[in-house]
Amino acid sequence: MLLATWNVNSIIPRMPRLLEWLERVRPDVVCLQETKIADEKLPRLELSGLGYEVVAAGEGAWNGVAIISRAGIEHVTTGLAGDEGWESRVEARAIGATCGPVRVWSLYIPNGREPGHAHYQYKLRWLAALHGVAAAELQRGEPLAMCGDFNVAPADEDVWDPAAFVNSTHVTPPEREALAKLRELGLHDVMPRPLKYDHPFTYWDYRAGNFHKNMGMRIDLVYVSAALQAALRDAYVDRDMRKGSMPSDHAPVVVEFSGLG
Repeated sequence: MLLATWNVNSIIPRMPRLLEWLERVRPDVVCLQETKIADEKLPRLELSGLGYEVVAAGEGAWNGVAIISRAGIEHVTTGLAGDEGWESRVEARAIGATCGPVRVWSLYIPNGREPGHAHYQYKLRWLAALHGVAAAELQRGEPLAMCGDFNVAPADEDVWDPAAFVNSTHVTPPEREALAKLRELGLHDVMPRPLKYDHPFTYWDYRAGNFHKNMGMRIDLVYVSAALQAALRDAYVDRDMRKGSMPSDHAPVVVEFSGLG
């Protein structure tokens, strides 16, 4: 099974690149984030033409998550139990489904804006709700993959320059502790191999030529249960998709498993 996660940063302008990539790579399951489109406007026909079923949670110009699968889609769950939302509105940031032998979640963790901001506290609450959902999913015993834009760099080596992120979100101890608690549940952080340079960054800001300078972050993560960790055969960041015309500021992470089902 090939499983991928990709923050497309608005699916409509990214559709030509997404369709070309799907035809070339042929992943079985893809978790998408920041689709930025209402459910009824999601281009399902183009995706179904390539053999993919689609489930999504969208809200228009912001947020939005989806799972597309050639391995089947069952038992869909939208949102996180325990998520009280931002300013009393639950945002489209999580969707789960069973795709063949694997339970998959596509996740778009809140950015947090800056430490001390109310949105940062929302981010920590959201991560706490995610912990509860992950614990419940692991108790069910299915192979589990929780994928997406976590908006947290797990360690200093996951940012291009730790000094540049002092007093910033994405690297604070409470955020990293929230990820550590997920790993303590029995989830494993899949470390993909970079296709260039020495660390697998997944995000590069559009500004100041950051991609070409490799001033990036590893914030697009795949957390898997022990069964999937044992079945892991390869993982890589497809950084070529950050190049060229109209790229997302994130690159896909592609993970290969064998011996499932």
